[in-house]
Amino acid sequence: MSKPIYNRILLKLSGEALAGSKGFGIDTETLGGIVGSIETVYKMGVQIAIVVGAGNFWRGRDGAGMDRSTADHMGMLGTVINSLALQDAIEKKEIPTRVMTAIPMDRIAEPYIRRKAVSHLNRNEIVIFACGTGNPFFSTDTAAALRAAEIDADIILFAKNVDGIYSDDPRTNPDARKYKTISYHEVLMKKLTAIDLTATSLCLDNGMPSLLFALEKPGNIVDAVLGNSSGTFIEK
Repeated sequence: MSKPIYNRILLKLSGEALAGSKGFGIDTETLGGIVGSIETVYKMGVQIAIVVGAGNFWRGRDGAGMDRSTADHMGMLGTVINSLALQDAIEKKEIPTRVMTAIPMDRIAEPYIRRKAVSHLNRNEIVIFACGTGNPFFSTDTAAALRAAEIDADIILFAKNVDGIYSDDPRTNPDARKYKTISYHEVLMKKLTAIDLTATSLCLDNGMPSLLFALEKPGNIVDAVLGNSSGTFIEK
């Protein structure tokens, strides 16, 4: 097996990815494929932290007419559901896993404490960060950027439902150009929103590189860790 090029990664999983072809909730077959790739990366000796979204259940912007803070807190609860499902599936592979929540939920998970998170990673435990940043008005992309900086990750791997960053929406513009490499500054200047712009700014400020790729094939996670991804690399 090839050697990974990263020691510690922050894997950002979109909630929609967990739904698979069902489009809602958690598809166990899709979850199993994702966890299989996570297991492969883990056995390479890579330290893994995960942030997962909740788009398979709820998005704050879906709450039309609802108070934004309330809608966002509902989304945070959705991330806990996904995090517990991931933890259960990963631990069935006999891999130690911790769920840490930005909002205290002591009966089901640990509260997020940076030093504890780093300690878990150093003991080769997978750490799943739930509840985003714990604050409304911030996306789970921003949570990924924040947690990656806090744990000193080597890179953020954004596993999404698109295969990279484009100059325009490829679904409506067939001439849209896919970037192999792009800078955070260019992403911000052109307002390319494959990644939340607040997350982009945070990555830029902290010199955190990232890679955006499609999770259509779970094996793309392994390719990303080996440096073989066909996605878009975003430079510091």
